[in-house]
Amino acid sequence: MARRPKPVPQMTIGQFEATFTDEEACRAYLIARRWPEGVKCPRCENPKVYSLKSGFHWQCEACAPDGYRFSHLAGTIFENTNKPLREWFRVVHCMLTSKKGVSALEIQRVMGFGSYRTAWSMCHKIRTALIEPQTKLGGIVEVDETFIGGKAINKHHKRGGWGGGYVGKTPIIGAVQRKGNVITRVLDRVTKQAAQEFVREAVSDKVSLLATDESRVYGGLTEYPHASVHHAAGKYVIGAVHTNTIEGFWSIFKRGIVGSFHKVSRKYMALYVAEFQFRYNNRENADIFGTAIQGV
Repeated sequence: MARRPKPVPQMTIGQFEATFTDEEACRAYLIARRWPEGVKCPRCENPKVYSLKSGFHWQCEACAPDGYRFSHLAGTIFENTNKPLREWFRVVHCMLTSKKGVSALEIQRVMGFGSYRTAWSMCHKIRTALIEPQTKLGGIVEVDETFIGGKAINKHHKRGGWGGGYVGKTPIIGAVQRKGNVITRVLDRVTKQAAQEFVREAVSDKVSLLATDESRVYGGLTEYPHASVHHAAGKYVIGAVHTNTIEGFWSIFKRGIVGSFHKVSRKYMALYVAEFQFRYNNRENADIFGTAIQGV
């Protein structure tokens, strides 16, 4: 039996408290992460800006006739916030160190916010910042779809058209490179056109293997070395052909939805799956917190 890899250590609460002792420490960390090569104008990327007296405001003369004044928060999810940067950092740390996610209600309780809406808004802004630029996957890639939502049989109010299966659920398609990254997308419906458009955008045509299940939506991807397993016939692994990796990701995501969030609307589903995708893709990144802050 293969040994499980050791988990990559993440920033502990003690380390967080020692690193971010006050608002000034948080400000310095954000500036260093955002502009590792020196402060640039967030509007025009001009590096020739000069610092103002406060020490965390700058002036750019290139993109406005009378000069553009900006701070370290300009153009980030923290802009125009009335919450200290340290509290934002605490919420980011909490979300990233929780494998199955943490609800806004829990954030409200832990942080002592007076409003659930405040916690909900902060969490959604952070999820937006965690959305990663898409790069094509290579090597051996698995593709599969899943459906998120309660069973129709359990609904209190059953309307016409409800039945078993996937009616009323939110479909999500995903592709994962073995020992690599995952890419996901929320779909309106799982059609052949939508599935194949996703595959062609997410997967390089130079992969060594594209593994799927027997679903007919993947038929016709002739530019890929495509093979499938027939789950309905009880066949799950044929040599290197299986979808166990992407199904493992779906399992983590579903446990988070059921256990932490309980219910997620279709409108915001893409943000939640982006959060889980970010954590999965940075599972071997010991500085996942710094990576997240760099993308705000």
